[in-house]
Amino acid sequence: RKIEGVDTFILARHGKGHSIYPTGVNFRANIYALKKEGCTHILATTAVGSLRENIKPGDLVFVDQFIDHTKHRALTFHDEKVIHTPMAEPFCKELRALLVKSARELKLRHHSKGTVITIEGPRFSTKAESHMFRGWGADVINMSTVPEVILARELGICYQSIAMSTDYDCW
Repeated sequence: RKIEGVDTFILARHGKGHSIYPTGVNFRANIYALKKEGCTHILATTAVGSLRENIKPGDLVFVDQFIDHTKHRALTFHDEKVIHTPMAEPFCKELRALLVKSARELKLRHHSKGTVITIEGPRFSTKAESHMFRGWGADVINMSTVPEVILARELGICYQSIAMSTDYDCW
């Protein structure tokens, strides 16, 4: 499908009707399929819980860093050889800049950067875990950004999350 002349693919990572739990998502297959279709950029939507008072429900967060707190996910395409993919800047600066500009123009409540911590799920975090994640510097929490961003980076795809805070996490 084309949007303003640009080929666009929509992939429901959790399946039709949100039927696949976070650990069950085949992130490698999804990212690989997008690459094979010719995708050079990924805008990934994600619902997040806020770990900060200033990130209110309904706010958009254009994350620029992640903390991986997953335990059971394939994190690389390179099972047969050692490849060290740089992750200092895991998200796409160019896409983030466009999103921030658009959010400003549309007067949307947003945060131009932030750190997302991805947990395994499907359960939510405990209060003790949320306090720890806040202490680590996480601003929002979800169950999907990792390993997507890592896998996209390995394949040279520019990846940016559009995170919407749905609630405050339990802290």
